[in-house]
Amino acid sequence: MASSAGVGELMASWDRRRWLWSVLAAALGLLTARGSALEVYTPKELYVANGTQGKLPCKFKSTNKTGRLTSVSWSFQPEGTDTTVSFFHYSQGQVYLGNYPPFKDRISWAGDLDKKDASINIENMQFIHNGTYICDVKNPPDIVVQPGHIRLYVVEKESLPIWVVVGIVTAVVLGLTLLISMILAVLYRRKNSKPEYTGGQLYTRS
Repeated sequence: MASSAGVGELMASWDRRRWLWSVLAAALGLLTARGSALEVYTPKELYVANGTQGKLPCKFKSTNKTGRLTSVSWSFQPEGTDTTVSFFHYSQGQVYLGNYPPFKDRISWAGDLDKKDASINIENMQFIHNGTYICDVKNPPDIVVQPGHIRLYVVEKESLPIWVVVGIVTAVVLGLTLLISMILAVLYRRKNSKPEYTGGQLYTRS
């Protein structure tokens, strides 16, 4: 009898487990049926000169429109540590700043949720800001697959990588070229838009 009771309890326990797994599978099926994967895109590395403003780009792709439930959170993992600190949250048009001293009065929202942009600005970046920045976006019912991670390096202005310097110089040159071209185009149009005066000719009899 004791053996039969033990077998009965074992079967009952197995049935309960099967029921629980069935419920979990059904719930997961409902979630995946209603929501899709939300993908977050960030650069892997970013170099910022100390004492300047750094923009941390973060874009995301979601099949659902953004709304009241959409939120953005930024976290920071200081260089050489395993600790992650949440220092910024954005939801319903409001900015909520953490109490982490290195970011006090430095953070500003630079994104636009309607354009799937969750970027932020950090003013006056210093070497203490070296580390990994994590951008996490939530837009229910879409499911976040993986937050974006940026490895940020704050360097001396003279120590910027050559490709960064070349990029800045190229951008300046292109900007000046575009500006000069626009000015020349405006002057050319003004010159050609002036009406030409053709005076009447006076004929006299000889």
